[in-house]
Amino acid sequence: MRLHNLSPRPGAKHRTKRLGQGESSGHGKTSGRGGKGQTARSGSSIRIGFEGGQMPLIRRMPKRGFNNTAFTTRYIPINLTNLNQFENGATVDEAALRKAGLANGTLKLLKVLGTGELTKKLTVTAHAFSASAKAAIEKAGGTCNLITKPKAQPKAAATK
Repeated sequence: MRLHNLSPRPGAKHRTKRLGQGESSGHGKTSGRGGKGQTARSGSSIRIGFEGGQMPLIRRMPKRGFNNTAFTTRYIPINLTNLNQFENGATVDEAALRKAGLANGTLKLLKVLGTGELTKKLTVTAHAFSASAKAAIEKAGGTCNLITKPKAQPKAAATK
């Protein structure tokens, strides 16, 4: 097989829509753009929710309640099956997990989850453990070290 023998799979390619080729083509006159107006013009794009200058529905609706997403605690999930690639008796911490490619991204907190089986005796250091993961690590003869982040100290009151 050579490059000149390659062809796309049947049904993968479509004919291009030929616009403005007469009324009987089905794409004549307005070329599929409908009538006149803002969307009939070239380069037209209207952002989502735009209502022609009228106050959009999303801004007319009252906003109520509290959304906690900005303050949630997000963890990098680590499954027990992934920990089996470390050697028996190894110490598994954030640096080791990142070096092994198991903890990628900008998140700093690690949580070990109990998905799968652990066959090695490991010392695992993380910010959180699920109950099943902790039980499985201790059953295999390993230990779980919990990293606790220091609590923020209140600032001293300014004296006059």
